[in-house]
Amino acid sequence: MTSQLSVKEIGERLAIAGRSSHKVLCIAGTDNVPPDAKSLASVSRCVAQSMVMAAEGQAPLPIYIDSDSLEGVCPGGQFWLGFTDVPEYVRYFVSTGSENVRGGAAEYLKSDPSMVDATLEHILPITPPGKYLLIHDATQIDQEFWPDVLSYLCFGSAESIRNICTLVHFSNPDPFSPAVIPFGPSCSTFITYPAGLSEKAPKNSVFVGPVDPTGNHYFPPNLLAIGLPAPMAGKMASDLDASFIMKRPAVAYPERKDIV
Repeated sequence: MTSQLSVKEIGERLAIAGRSSHKVLCIAGTDNVPPDAKSLASVSRCVAQSMVMAAEGQAPLPIYIDSDSLEGVCPGGQFWLGFTDVPEYVRYFVSTGSENVRGGAAEYLKSDPSMVDATLEHILPITPPGKYLLIHDATQIDQEFWPDVLSYLCFGSAESIRNICTLVHFSNPDPFSPAVIPFGPSCSTFITYPAGLSEKAPKNSVFVGPVDPTGNHYFPPNLLAIGLPAPMAGKMASDLDASFIMKRPAVAYPERKDIV
């Protein structure tokens, strides 16, 4: 599944495939920070919201996070990127709450604390990809500072993501597992799973979502995202010219003059 295309070329082809107004982001792990990189905390305390803002052009790129720049970053995001251990309170906060934890505040995303524990067993451990985790516009990459791109992130309408998912299946005979909609916060769909930070996340799948309602206050209701492991993104970019998106563009993106 190795691609001969550059990061920039893959990003450009994914942008063509998705026809989105949002930037195609790439995620990398490295020991060097580009001189113009800004800390993620300077954009938003929420990892996922920072990425949405950056993809919309509302925040500067590249952005980075490391163990020395965690102040001001959501504790959950710190954990889901592998920089800290899972907080003790998570099993309660994500499920039904406890009067001894945050005054009983809860998200009611899981039926009970033991279900949170069981879910995390399918995910842990989570390990950062290097000293720095870097996020940038894939079409603006300086390869000197981006030697190890782990994944790509595309935003788009339901139509865009449907088409990208179909491109995932273009060279894959498995009809079921190449595209999955996983449980987890938005940052897990954007980074943790596709970038391989979670040891147990499937390696040959793309991740559609997010399924995190706690991000609905900033994530537009008509927007979806898809996280693509770098090898899969490279193969999809190589397949693009032979696929329905380029061969039958009026089918992939039909004109809808009758829809207001």
